[in-house]
Amino acid sequence: MEPNATTRDDISQIRLTQYGHGGGCACKIPPGELEEAVRGLGGQTNPGVIVGLDDGDDAAAVLVRDGLAVLSTADFFTPMVDDAYDWGRIAAANALSDIYAMGGIPVVAINLVGWPRGVLPMEVLTEVLRGGLDVARLAGTPVIGGHTIDNPEPIYGMAVTGTAHPDRLLRNDAAQPGLPITLTKPIGVGLLNNRVKQTGEPSPAAIESMTSLNKDAAEAALAAGRTAATDVTGFGLLGHLHKMARASGVGAVIDRAAVPLIEGAAEALRDGYVSGGTRRNLDWVRPHVSAGAGITEDDLLLLADAQTSGGLLVVGEVPGYPVIGETVSGSGIAVR
Repeated sequence: MEPNATTRDDISQIRLTQYGHGGGCACKIPPGELEEAVRGLGGQTNPGVIVGLDDGDDAAAVLVRDGLAVLSTADFFTPMVDDAYDWGRIAAANALSDIYAMGGIPVVAINLVGWPRGVLPMEVLTEVLRGGLDVARLAGTPVIGGHTIDNPEPIYGMAVTGTAHPDRLLRNDAAQPGLPITLTKPIGVGLLNNRVKQTGEPSPAAIESMTSLNKDAAEAALAAGRTAATDVTGFGLLGHLHKMARASGVGAVIDRAAVPLIEGAAEALRDGYVSGGTRRNLDWVRPHVSAGAGITEDDLLLLADAQTSGGLLVVGEVPGYPVIGETVSGSGIAVR
């Protein structure tokens, strides 16, 4: 072995969550600040753009010929787990999710990397990239290169290109009132990820959820004839539901007791592992939310929990997945 070589045992001792100020999608720019930054950038008149900046959908969709739309997205973040391989898997699943959330098929991906060379060994980066490659393989998506920079904090993600039929897109502006709302993964990973950062205690349930692809859920939604969906990531369930309802001109009612939680999430909430990103999510969406009798501040924080690689939020029933509420005429979100 070379004198300065890093072994797998050495890598396993590195706590990646200590090298970033946030973790996963909780490190996103707060939604209110982001909307202010991009205000005025929408309204593109290119007739080929089916879905652009206007409604903040999960990916862009561009018509390239009759019956074929190309989807494009990018997603990256700082570590939310300490294991390098798992971080790579989660980041890849999260990036691919934007394509699935639009009803598309991912075709190709490229890596996006910022790395503190001289601080973290390159062998750790190899493990991150290996994790991303393995999840991309599960999706049937080749990874054909990427871009790297020297960066103070480690960041990793992917830019993904996909395809879809333009008449079978899942969009966040296509919700109609009077339909069930389906959620395809439990929530609470933000709380569990924050606990990891604070204590070093991993959550196998959270890792399993974050590394699971939304492929089957998207296919089930399309098979059921659904047209409106988004994925639940850094802005939380309430934030992403608000964006979809606002873009569609509808309101929503959420049944708090029907929202599934990842194992350990309730205990992490009880113990105070609420991230700053989650609190900012709730601050942003609170003016549009009415809480019914018995709904507590903790309930709202849970529904605003900053997810990483969360499930799909689909308007309409999707067989095999729980219904958590319904769309209604009007505006705003009622939590009961």
